[in-house]
Amino acid sequence: MSSTQTLKQQLPPPYNQDLSQVLRRLDRRTPFSRNRLANDPVTAAYLAAGMRLIERYLGPAAQRAYSDPEDPNSLERPTLSFLSQRAVAAEVANNPDPFPQIGTVSTLRSTWKSHSDFIADLLRFGLWTGYHENHCVTTECIDVIEQIIDGPHFVRAVHRLSYWDLTTLIDRPRFRLELIATAAAEGDEVIQNAMAENYQELLAQWKEVFAETLSARGLRLRGGVTLDDLVSIMAAVTEGIAFRALADPHSGVIDHARQRSLLGTASLALIRGCVERTDDTDGLSLEQAVTAMIYDLPNLTAEYEQCTDPAPVNTRPPASERKVTPTSAGTTS
Repeated sequence: MSSTQTLKQQLPPPYNQDLSQVLRRLDRRTPFSRNRLANDPVTAAYLAAGMRLIERYLGPAAQRAYSDPEDPNSLERPTLSFLSQRAVAAEVANNPDPFPQIGTVSTLRSTWKSHSDFIADLLRFGLWTGYHENHCVTTECIDVIEQIIDGPHFVRAVHRLSYWDLTTLIDRPRFRLELIATAAAEGDEVIQNAMAENYQELLAQWKEVFAETLSARGLRLRGGVTLDDLVSIMAAVTEGIAFRALADPHSGVIDHARQRSLLGTASLALIRGCVERTDDTDGLSLEQAVTAMIYDLPNLTAEYEQCTDPAPVNTRPPASERKVTPTSAGTTS
């Protein structure tokens, strides 16, 4: 057994795992050499340094630096500058044993062709479920999901899962990493692809949960709404509320005392609007159901043209026949 393989096995999880399917931008020509480099302890050393910098600068409990220690308004606001090649190479020296602790910019550049390639692989690693377990596979989450699928207290379970999901998302560095990476991804196809792959993996797992819940509860989606639509909307709502909670902790979107959140309310509203019982369906699409509600059309049928609002009934007389009455605001009625 080689000394490299022995050191690789000594690294803490998940650095001791096979990273060949996670790191895809390594600067090697053949699959064999890329796989070998992906599992080289030196590669792990740079990943560990990068992840430590992310947690240090993005949080939770991020370290804040001031350009002028005597001026509280001089807070430095780096985006991804803290992950520069020089910064990462220098941070390798702070790696704990048994990681390699000698890093150089030249070695970093020989491992990844460009800095975008390194950032993309760092994103894949940081968002990889091996580094942070996906919400769907943690023990606490599985217990709540089982209650949602066939438990006796569906609404309570939705609120519980929403609170847990939201607070877990905010407390993990990966969410902050996603926010920064999203802002930095514009015009960078390498980083965009890494982000897209992360979303595909995440949404696929939640899609299975949603499908099983609908089947077990005797529910179906309204016409025009797909399972992909529902999961994507739910992910967007979750991240939007998490962003609000992170930016304004006192906004009230999370109630820690009751373990409730605005995400729970949004989830129930989404379910109410997009889902119906299979044994009690009106056959209307989402657009048709909204049309029937807005215009008070209880007899609207599924054959009604999609996305077409009926002409509103104008009960007001023509302007020429309306009596003009001065008001205190100087308007007419």
